Amino acid sequence: MSTMKSRVAAFAAATVSTALAATVITAGPASARPSGQDLPARVMTAEGPVQGAVAGAVRTFQGIPYAASPTGERRWKEPQPVRHWSSPLDARAPKSACAQPTDQPISIEGGGSEDCLYLNVTTPAGRTAGRLPVIVWIHGGSFTYGDGATYRAAKLAAARQGAMVVTINYRLGAFGFLTAPGLRAPANLGLLDQQAALKWVNRNAAAFGGDPRNVTIMGQSGGGYSVCAQLVSPGARGLFHKAIVQSAGCVGPDGSFTRTQAETNGRAVAKAADCDDPRTVDFCLRRRSTADLVKASASGHDGYRPVVDGKVLPEAPSRAIAAGRFARVPVLHGSTHDEMSGLAGLDEIMTGRPLTAEGYAKKVTEQFGKDAPAVLAEYPVANYPAPGAALSAVLTDSEWSTAALDTQRALARYTPVYAYDFAEATSPYFKGVPRPASFSLGTGHMVDLAYLFDNDLFEPLSAAQAGLSDTVIAYWSRFASTGQMNGHGMPTWKRFTTRSPYVQRLASGRIGHTDFAADHHHAFWKELAPSR
Repeated sequence: MSTMKSRVAAFAAATVSTALAATVITAGPASARPSGQDLPARVMTAEGPVQGAVAGAVRTFQGIPYAASPTGERRWKEPQPVRHWSSPLDARAPKSACAQPTDQPISIEGGGSEDCLYLNVTTPAGRTAGRLPVIVWIHGGSFTYGDGATYRAAKLAAARQGAMVVTINYRLGAFGFLTAPGLRAPANLGLLDQQAALKWVNRNAAAFGGDPRNVTIMGQSGGGYSVCAQLVSPGARGLFHKAIVQSAGCVGPDGSFTRTQAETNGRAVAKAADCDDPRTVDFCLRRRSTADLVKASASGHDGYRPVVDGKVLPEAPSRAIAAGRFARVPVLHGSTHDEMSGLAGLDEIMTGRPLTAEGYAKKVTEQFGKDAPAVLAEYPVANYPAPGAALSAVLTDSEWSTAALDTQRALARYTPVYAYDFAEATSPYFKGVPRPASFSLGTGHMVDLAYLFDNDLFEPLSAAQAGLSDTVIAYWSRFASTGQMNGHGMPTWKRFTTRSPYVQRLASGRIGHTDFAADHHHAFWKELAPSR
């Protein structure tokens, strides 16, 4: 089984374009105001007053500090309480993203800074009956890229159920997950930051109309693996009550590093920073600038994971969840039908020449070695509209779908689970990025987020896609509110159990049960697994 690097780095490479790299995140268009009295745009938090803004159907508060700036002496220290303030804090614009490389399309322009422990709050603008469920969004990016503010949450907040949506930053890469021999620093500062943000929610949700006793943590890709880790972490117990995991197999090979794996990567970072003497590495690294550490850090998608340190993360999530040692809260879990379509179409995008049948066989042989004949027999190219589509199915099923179903089965032994396959045949893609001509990319990795958030990474939704977006948001907000999926006028969504592994297909005009195991060849990959 390949690592997240082969899964996501290649996916990101498929989306490289000058137009995308130059994207500037701006506020989305305002929609019609709701009837009734608008809620105040100034809120008193436990730390001090914040001044937000009302735009259309929602209130937004951006750039609220949930912990002290982790700079200077606080670099590589656990998140510290923020100093209280008395004058209103201007919360009408986002603050800095966390420091990160700028070599990927999902990088934040400018690379962020170490002063980054901020969150953003979006709620309905009008008064609602009762407390709002709270959704805390943990962004993805392989623990190296991204931020919270680029995921504008108006659609989720203003859905039928209504929600208080909190999007957060957390320390990334070498600042959040570095483990190097001699460096006196906790191993999982990024996870601790996420927990500090959840504690902020516990203190402050009520001031924004939210219910601190009804909190859902939600993440995709690296954010989804973060949710898996928080399900297992003792420090997160009681801070959330439901979980949504998108495109991350909690039971799989990529969810965490052992300390040995993390220290191996950490030595490489220290060496690149000219700080490879274990006796002085702590002093040396602390003297390096932010830019120097980013330059020395492992970039791409394979350098950082949560670390099994015996404290923040007592054991690997895959092992803990399989054994039932996790917070047994309701979980909504799923993946996109075509997770690896971006990688499968990469050669065609880069060269303009579609993958041939011979090229497909060569790539399968390179990936699976002695098992390649069995894979080619299971996925004959004649069964697909193009060789690229066959390669997409092989890579998706082997590296994502199998882990998704294994995760759902493991969780369902101990807690309520709802499972989905996001299978829209044609989805919006990344703005300015070409698509292969020989086959449809379907819904690939990360593309499902276009249906949940306003994010300028993606093309606008068509009318049919907007209808699917409304349904998906209704499901997600229903789950955050009640822990159930079904509501008035919504297609029935049954619970996934070990005896009845129900998976809901999410696609325009085709919402309902799907045989996920058969569609993604689960039995084949499980039989093949011992030889890989």
